Amino acid sequence: MNAGTTACIAMGSSFMILAIVFAAMKEKAAILISGFNMMSKQEREQYDQAEMSRDMKNSLLIWTLIYAAGAVFSSLISSKIAVLAFVIWLILFFRDVHLDNKKAFDRYRKQKDNKL
Repeated sequence: MNAGTTACIAMGSSFMILAIVFAAMKEKAAILISGFNMMSKQEREQYDQAEMSRDMKNSLLIWTLIYAAGAVFSSLISSKIAVLAFVIWLILFFRDVHLDNKKAFDRYRKQKDNKL
């Protein structure tokens, strides 16, 4: 087993464990999302924590699949495939990173009722 395969297995396993944590804890796992845990309790209640947790779990599962494919192809073809898996993961990761908490979580904000 080459270093690329080992690295992909380690990263994929880590993401799988985190995905299991998010699946098991459901909406309570939203507190584990970086930036969300820095908000006050009143602010956190304004967001759909179940959807946040579900989206994070799905992202972690996608990342696990990327590294699983990287491990398989790295062991069969070349250890350089692991670098490709890492680059693909970086692209997906930085696509979801926001420096502003409001921008990062805005799509999860609960809609307020406009009843008279």
